Amino acid sequence: MKLQRLLSYTRKAVDDYNMIEDGDHIAVSMSGGKDSTALLVALAEMRRFYPKKYTIEGISVSLGLPGADFSNMQKLCNELGVKYTVIETDIGEIIFNVRKEKNPCSLCTKMRKGAFNNVAKENGCNKIAYGHNKDDVIETLFLSLFYEGRIFSFAPVTYLDRMDVTAIRPLIYAPEMDIAGFIKQQTIGLSYNNCTVDGQTKRQHIKDFLKESAEIYPDFYEKIFGAIARSDITGWNGKSEGDFNG
Repeated sequence: MKLQRLLSYTRKAVDDYNMIEDGDHIAVSMSGGKDSTALLVALAEMRRFYPKKYTIEGISVSLGLPGADFSNMQKLCNELGVKYTVIETDIGEIIFNVRKEKNPCSLCTKMRKGAFNNVAKENGCNKIAYGHNKDDVIETLFLSLFYEGRIFSFAPVTYLDRMDVTAIRPLIYAPEMDIAGFIKQQTIGLSYNNCTVDGQTKRQHIKDFLKESAEIYPDFYEKIFGAIARSDITGWNGKSEGDFNG
């Protein structure tokens, strides 16, 4: 995927859900993976032509696990002219050694978000951007349904009243495969927290289930995404049919 298409996905989502306003200072949550890296590039490039003027900065939360390396993110931010901060934590030690969590992902996510949100607020950011893609939207619905017994998927825009910041997800129209193709084509180096449970999570199980289902049912992903986007249960308010033609 070329940069132009990534920008088309991003701008459509930003426009459809009024994600960015003049004067916004946006903290991009950078895990070091393909999605958050593509998001940083898209928002950085959009500054050149988007009618509403905004600033961005990148923030990574280190779990404190051996082998973690965010040097590629620092290099990318330098190239894009973006401020970059790495938050050093002992989240990995707490989850794996102190608490010995059998299902660590939920607690890890909460702790990482807490650390990220606090620094974003301290740095004067009024919005935080997450790199959730189109596949993530669908997977979250099934995770909630199968493991929690409820119908839920995160909304494109969420106001976090406790922090007084707004979370935005500008990549919700971008399929994971397209993002992976963009990173590969652009030969952008990624960084990793080196988590020991990668590939063994509930989300990975759902990914495998959805992939198998898509082989049986025509347009499976598009139909599920469209149903989510038209639903008022999740806060999407039916603004999108889920079909992207940009």
